[in-house]
Amino acid sequence: MSTTAVEDVAVAPVDQGFWTRTRKVGLLLVGLGLIGAVLFGSLATGEQARFTLSEDSAGAALAIDGTVGAILFGLVALAAGAALLVGVPRRWFVLVLGVGLVGFVLSFLCWQISDAQPGQNFMPLVNILRGTFILALPLIFGALAGVLCERSGVVNVAIEGQLLMGAFSGALFGSISGSVWVGLVAAAIGGATISLLLAVFAIRYLVDQVVMGIVLNLLALGVTGFLYERLMQTDPTRYNSAPRFSNWEIPLLSDIPLLGPALFRGNIFLYLGLLLVLVLHIALFRTRWGLRTRSVGEHPTAADTLGVKVLRLRYLNVTLAGVVAGIGGASYTLALYSFTKNMIGGKGFIALAALIFGRWSPTGALLAALFFGFADQLATYLGAINSIIPSQFLAMLPYLATILAVAGLVGRVRAPAADGKPYIKG
Repeated sequence: MSTTAVEDVAVAPVDQGFWTRTRKVGLLLVGLGLIGAVLFGSLATGEQARFTLSEDSAGAALAIDGTVGAILFGLVALAAGAALLVGVPRRWFVLVLGVGLVGFVLSFLCWQISDAQPGQNFMPLVNILRGTFILALPLIFGALAGVLCERSGVVNVAIEGQLLMGAFSGALFGSISGSVWVGLVAAAIGGATISLLLAVFAIRYLVDQVVMGIVLNLLALGVTGFLYERLMQTDPTRYNSAPRFSNWEIPLLSDIPLLGPALFRGNIFLYLGLLLVLVLHIALFRTRWGLRTRSVGEHPTAADTLGVKVLRLRYLNVTLAGVVAGIGGASYTLALYSFTKNMIGGKGFIALAALIFGRWSPTGALLAALFFGFADQLATYLGAINSIIPSQFLAMLPYLATILAVAGLVGRVRAPAADGKPYIKG
């Protein structure tokens, strides 16, 4: 058996005819570029749009006239779209697409920042970057849980329930014990419990995996909601006041401009999430376990013929996925907030989208999660500067970004061949 997995289809699409997906995306970028250059350029003011390299308005900053910036970056997006329309080599598709999207976002920001009230005409990039990582953390853990399951051939729609059970268990047992570490272990067990139920019903009893995932999400929502009302609401001091992990500052690295304060002054969940991406990527593509996992997800019959214990490996990986997602849920209640009903709020489904957008790869899932985390943080920032955009629309931004990414920009991708297909040993 080959030691490399069958890779997903190329990023650049291969539609037949003139209007390939590449040209359709190019046309979309041209439209966005025109919106940026014409609409945002006309709405922007002559005030400077300042992008500070700190946590406030002080210090070094990148500044540009609002109108000039909106028009200039809009033209960048338009040029990127025109390049895709004309045709670029397949290997340049992602780069050109990224340049176009960044140009459109910067054009939009030049309008918003320059039009803000006096004293608010700046964007603190350190806070934006830090907030992006914080908001992306549950998505990173959730997407990695999806990678573990779906590379093994099991569809994991239950990420939402695993995150929610992890958040609840971490808050409850962390509060009772007074220990963040007990809470972290409890969160991992809580997520694993939901995941193990998925494994048993999907692998042993051959229940439809998508339906089972939805049922488990509802189960987690019902159980945590009931116990929240019976325990946490009646005595929050005892049952919903878990200690928090403090931030750990890494010497020297934390002094790096921009990246240092955002990445190297974080809590254990930030470091653990980034470490898990690296470890899982290496394990998946460079170890015997990874080769067996990918073979089970692509062709379980062939793997079984070569001596791989297909069902046992699926049980193991699905359970591990629950542990990872449970820890991701604890990033809410052991670092940021007290537990509330349905506090995950659909993040598990966005993590599932990040998994698809990232093409079932740990590093791809990380980048996709950061993209969605930035959309969430951008909505928060625009609300803070009293943007004229309605708050209801701002709340929709992360979900609109999810729809746009998966439906419009992800291109044609292929899940592992055996994903969602029960294996019955002959």
